[in-house]
Amino acid sequence: MTDSSVPFRAGREGYAGYRIPAVVATSAGTLLAFCEGRKDSARDWGHIDIVLKRSTDGGRTWGPLKVAADNDRHLAGNPAPVVLDTGRILLVHVCSAASASEDAILRGRVSAADGRRVRVRHSDDDGLTWSSPKEITAQVKKPGWRWYATTPGHAIQLSTGRVLVPGNHTLPPAGSDTGTEAKYNSGHCLLSDDRGATWYLGCLDENTDGYVNVNETTAAELPDGRVYFNARNDSPSPGNRADAHSADGGKTLVKPFRPQAGLVTPVCQGSVLQLRDPDVLLYSGPADPAARALMTIRASTDGGTTWRPAYTVDGLPAAYSDLVRIDTDTVGLLYETGDFGPYETIAFRRVPVTRLT
Repeated sequence: MTDSSVPFRAGREGYAGYRIPAVVATSAGTLLAFCEGRKDSARDWGHIDIVLKRSTDGGRTWGPLKVAADNDRHLAGNPAPVVLDTGRILLVHVCSAASASEDAILRGRVSAADGRRVRVRHSDDDGLTWSSPKEITAQVKKPGWRWYATTPGHAIQLSTGRVLVPGNHTLPPAGSDTGTEAKYNSGHCLLSDDRGATWYLGCLDENTDGYVNVNETTAAELPDGRVYFNARNDSPSPGNRADAHSADGGKTLVKPFRPQAGLVTPVCQGSVLQLRDPDVLLYSGPADPAARALMTIRASTDGGTTWRPAYTVDGLPAAYSDLVRIDTDTVGLLYETGDFGPYETIAFRRVPVTRLT
């Protein structure tokens, strides 16, 4: 049987809504569930903190809500946590002025100081406390880029020790375009070869052909050492997902992102997780092609080339999600869902590995 719990409910514990889940398991076995705590409304700009709950029993119960990162009364969002081989937990995230809406940023109506910036924090005590933020914007954001986001979902540390955080951005528009057009959506990743001390930009996927223009992106390291990227695609290609591989640890892509029509899904974020023993790549996301609903875990045994449905949670509304390996026998799914809309709660589901493989 599966076990379920609800760490975050809209309107509870001081926040009007909770969005953008991310989850990791620490070296001590603690689960850390992150999300955006949206203080005054459900909108994606305003006073937003990154909040956190800890579980020491595999996600069956959760401790009190904590603030892992804030930006005073402005925005701190898109949590991208990763547990390092040293035990340190990095939290890469974005921040911006509370007044900076996505539309205003895309249209170039927001100053660089008020627009999207990138910060890193860390915890050395299993997620109980967090360092002050370190600004890394100049290292990982090119001048002229407008929108900018990390993941959403967990980041990864490769077997080489390199830390990789998927990201997306938009290019400045040309001609009479406003910058809100989907063709300006682009992908990139942030890399660190010294466990988060310094950062640089890795692969870029930029074009304005309006066919595959990637948005929110997730990544996993395959057993052969390649990095697999899977991204939301808002442009009218076959399906709403696109994917790509890197053979050099995220520095470049073997080929640009191409449509992944094998993943039937609405336009929405998704998550990937590579299991080792057994070697199976998992993807989580809604499976209704026209609506954010029907949260489903899919599985691939060929590095993301083909996919099959492995486990459907239920037929309810559902949106963003993140996957984590809890233990040898169990995978965890942290996801947005509700009875009448996908943003009522962020729930957690324990799924036996045998159900997925």
